[in-house]
Amino acid sequence: MSQVFADNADDFIGAMSLTLDNLSGRAGHQSECVIEASNLVAALIDADGRHSMAELNGWIQALGSKLTPPMIVTTQMLRDDDTFGGRAEWLDRPSTMFDLLVRADARDLGRRSDEYYRLAMNLAHATAAIDLVPSPTEIAAIDRFRTILLTTMDSQSVPRPGQPGQRAQTHQTDATVSADAAIDPGVDLPPERKIEDLLAELDELVGLGQVKEEVRRLTSLLRVQEMRSTRDLPTIETSTHLVFSGNPGTGKTTVARLLSQIFRSLGVVTKGHLVETDRSGLVAGFVGQTAARTRKVMDSAIGGTLLIDEAYALARGGENDFGLEAVDTIVKFMEDHRNDLSVVAAGYPTEMQELIDSNPGLRSRFTRTIHFPDYDTNELIAIFELISGSKEYHLDHTGKTRLKSVIDSEPRNRGFGNGRFVRNVFEAAVGNHALRLADIDGLSDEQLTTLTGDDIHPVD
Repeated sequence: MSQVFADNADDFIGAMSLTLDNLSGRAGHQSECVIEASNLVAALIDADGRHSMAELNGWIQALGSKLTPPMIVTTQMLRDDDTFGGRAEWLDRPSTMFDLLVRADARDLGRRSDEYYRLAMNLAHATAAIDLVPSPTEIAAIDRFRTILLTTMDSQSVPRPGQPGQRAQTHQTDATVSADAAIDPGVDLPPERKIEDLLAELDELVGLGQVKEEVRRLTSLLRVQEMRSTRDLPTIETSTHLVFSGNPGTGKTTVARLLSQIFRSLGVVTKGHLVETDRSGLVAGFVGQTAARTRKVMDSAIGGTLLIDEAYALARGGENDFGLEAVDTIVKFMEDHRNDLSVVAAGYPTEMQELIDSNPGLRSRFTRTIHFPDYDTNELIAIFELISGSKEYHLDHTGKTRLKSVIDSEPRNRGFGNGRFVRNVFEAAVGNHALRLADIDGLSDEQLTTLTGDDIHPVD
């Protein structure tokens, strides 16, 4: 693993040296870039306090020898002196170098900070990949480091990686497929997308802070294992089967689609499409038919992700219910195709736990649960505005005030519709808007695109 780590360190030093040379108009920045790479690696080594011999040896060989003057030490000397103790704090703020690049990009619309981000994240993951099992603390530190870089770019209005010139098209690569028909291998799927483009789209989703963090951490774990796999090093199996718990309309399908494309980019699946189904798509009414129907749906999802909505309904009919046959078929299929299939089971939290506990095979395969909380009022207003903006409508002040009132008056009980609820409010508002303007001649563009308080009403 030391070689892939050293290669990423060299890539960072070489590319950033050239970037700084071009920015300043003079050569001679390599020593600064060696220090920058050394600081990043040392901070990640210190993040979990382990300072393993493999990590320290990797730093010595790839970076310590390049410092000016070279640092001639052994791993034991680094441990005895606690050389890296306290270095994790470096991750808590943008470095002077990165801040310089961001400010330069803000002045001339350059993309230098994008290059730093890409190389630094590669080096961070290569550091985590030195040990067979990166600690959760180390993975969390990488995510914290990523957030620091991106928020620094935001502070100077510098577009994040994956956004400029691509933002409009990133939302038009939906690879969701009906479970009613098997996937034809010849069907054209959207082109494979870069990890950072997909994470940028994830970042743009309204709310879901904890969900995004969980997805980013899983992505980092998979990236680390991919690095080790490419070097024929031992890896640990990281399950891509997940439970999504939460009320309807909280973004579970959207996140599942992005996850499947992330898995494709990392080589976990080959196609990256999403197949959606529920109990009615898996369970038949006669003996022997359920297994065949379930296998057909599972076959259609090979190479991508299967999202089973309201999955708990499969275990709700008692011992003689055909839903249990579907569960057994799913478990076997997951085992037989574990290298090219992700399954996401979604539903209410309590019921989903009951489903997982009902079958030992499910319990051993669904080891990761991501909870999707209800959106708050401000987030629902933001979702409404995204929906309306995509249709070239906007709210005036009275419309926004009325929308807030309608949202606040809706009971937030079990089954609250969240994003689906505000979509229904929007669709009803468009109808009310059309009725309000029906008898008015010579309408302006402003009138045709503005939703007012008179258009916003509760929906049944």
